Amino acid sequence: MHGEYKVPGGKLVTVDLEVDESAGVLRDVRVAGDFFLEPDDSFTVLSQALNGAPADTDASGLAARIDAALPPGTVLYGLTTEGVGVAVRRALAHATDWTDYDWQLIHEGPQPPALHMALDEVLTTEVAEGRRPPTLRIWEWGAPAVVIGSFQSLRNEVDPEGAKRHGIEVVRRISGGGAMFCEPGNTITYSLSVPDALVQGLSFADSYAYLDDWVLGALGDMGIKAWYQPLNDIATDAGKIAGAAQKRIAGGGGAVLHHVTMAYDIDADKMLEVLRIGREKLSDKGTKSAKKRVDPLRRQTGLPRDAVIERMVESFRARYGLTAGKVTDEEMARAQELARTKFGSPEWTARVP
Repeated sequence: MHGEYKVPGGKLVTVDLEVDESAGVLRDVRVAGDFFLEPDDSFTVLSQALNGAPADTDASGLAARIDAALPPGTVLYGLTTEGVGVAVRRALAHATDWTDYDWQLIHEGPQPPALHMALDEVLTTEVAEGRRPPTLRIWEWGAPAVVIGSFQSLRNEVDPEGAKRHGIEVVRRISGGGAMFCEPGNTITYSLSVPDALVQGLSFADSYAYLDDWVLGALGDMGIKAWYQPLNDIATDAGKIAGAAQKRIAGGGGAVLHHVTMAYDIDADKMLEVLRIGREKLSDKGTKSAKKRVDPLRRQTGLPRDAVIERMVESFRARYGLTAGKVTDEEMARAQELARTKFGSPEWTARVP
């Protein structure tokens, strides 16, 4: 069995192993990767510590075995013992890797907010059923919007008078998480619709950082040192620049919808008139002002929005391969129907009043 895991912000770790079915333990474990480790003789410990471990041990338990076995003073560079544990779990779960797939890019013209919500559901369902390859979709906003999470209270998150005054539509997505303030030209939003096998062996929290590791690399190429701030924020020294959300789709082989909204630029005053951002939400973010929580990409990169998107796409293509595609007529018809009957309906938007 073979498993791989790219440690977020670090290096790749690979694990090959077998399972002694009669005893239910790991054997012939071989850890490798492009990480760094000192002293050199600590390397064999990574594998030896895992031989004989019960095959149902979780990633934390596997990491604890390695931690207990490593000589004092061992230093890991680009690697964590938890990362080794995750690679083991992915091997046991027969997880796939990014490069196992032919990725498709969808980047079409501006769409209404409700249609974007519907496209996410339709395209990810198609991936789950095996009728569509794994897909990276770049959004273009046809109108300003506030997108609230599946479980948020509408009245607690949005000031209806502020939204009306600024002509901002409110829509609810199928994933959890917090409200996002989006304006055409000021926002970069993308979705990943991926087979469930790609995140097998990862905890829910680990899957967030794993699915966005490529964009951290793209930001780094643009001179931005960014990192994942659990559970679902992409942050820099200057502040938060993006938030992510996920939804698991059942049916077929299963799929994961992972979408991210990034602040290219932002009208912070308008945002505060539309969103009800309470002090309690900000209390664990280390800031008193919502304005200071978000630092736009325009200022950090000095690049036009289109150039930022182009560099992100090229970074993804260089890593995993990417061919141009489109929403099929059948997919669009289904999405338009969903936008009309579900995502554009008051019943769905106010399902949590």
